[in-house]
Amino acid sequence: MTGHDENGDEDRRTGRRSRALRAAGLALAGALVLGIGAAGWVYWHLNHNIKSVDINSALGDDRPAKPLVTPSATAGPTASPLPTEAVNILVLGSDSRSGKENRELGGGDSSGARSDTAMVVHIDAGRTRATVVSIPRDTLVTRPSCPLPSGGSTAVAYNAMFNSAYSVGGPVCAVKTVESLTDVRMDHFIEIDFSGFAKLVDALGGVEVTTDEDIDDDQSHLHLNKGTHHLDGTEALALARTRHGIGDGSDLGRIGLQQKLVKALLEQMAATDLLGDPTRLYRVADAVTASLTTDTGLDSLPELMRLGQSLKGLTADRVTTVMMPVVTAPYDHNRVVAREPAATDLWASLR
Repeated sequence: MTGHDENGDEDRRTGRRSRALRAAGLALAGALVLGIGAAGWVYWHLNHNIKSVDINSALGDDRPAKPLVTPSATAGPTASPLPTEAVNILVLGSDSRSGKENRELGGGDSSGARSDTAMVVHIDAGRTRATVVSIPRDTLVTRPSCPLPSGGSTAVAYNAMFNSAYSVGGPVCAVKTVESLTDVRMDHFIEIDFSGFAKLVDALGGVEVTTDEDIDDDQSHLHLNKGTHHLDGTEALALARTRHGIGDGSDLGRIGLQQKLVKALLEQMAATDLLGDPTRLYRVADAVTASLTTDTGLDSLPELMRLGQSLKGLTADRVTTVMMPVVTAPYDHNRVVAREPAATDLWASLR
């Protein structure tokens, strides 16, 4: 009788363990499914954040030649080789006022957009050094005829402000105008809007920037004493846009501040352990992808990650920032033109 009771107790304990194991297994499977589902949603969300423009199809072959290269470095034993060739990227900061956030940060309610910031980022072969060349938006250029999405094309314009190219023909015309000005092929195009820039800075925890003079600009709502400041996203954006509170109030003084911000962002990214903080990593990725318009060569997470991985040896101290050499336009003292032969020599060094 006693033996029978012991066997029954053992059977009951075995049954309970079996049920507990099955429950744990189901819970683990459910957690894995939810985790995979969440990861899949995050990937889908970030990937679909990115907007793109097919620059290559729009411009065709009427542009500077693209050098032929052979990749030489690998990302791993089974991965495809990472690119190591030199690359030129046109980076635009758009002053679009579309959307509530952009209107609030832009300080206006005008329609349309212009390229408030334009930088040609040249990354050397090997991808461990880079040169960032700012093009003043007030530069007078010959704006070439550009194809329009609706068909037809814009007319050639002489002595046009550089940033008007984006306004009349969007990213395609901006790229074509830069290529016409520099005779340098733009391998990629990246545009970031106002609200996206501010969110990126906030997601990184702000940036530290040192100003060489007091800034007092009611139009950008920025008031800073000379010295080092930790700026949040709205303040960093105001610093990138300010021009009336520094120097002679021209676009040239603002470019120096924008270049300081570029290096500050690189340093902050290097100092932030994004991989060790998944929540912050997601916020940064969401801010970046939601604010980007790229060419079709960079319009997916794998392509952006591949570019990022190829730049792992590029640090802030290996980035040189310069401005395209300019002089005051002889026929308009409020505008500038390229200073020759210095400008041509600079662009030739990036080919």
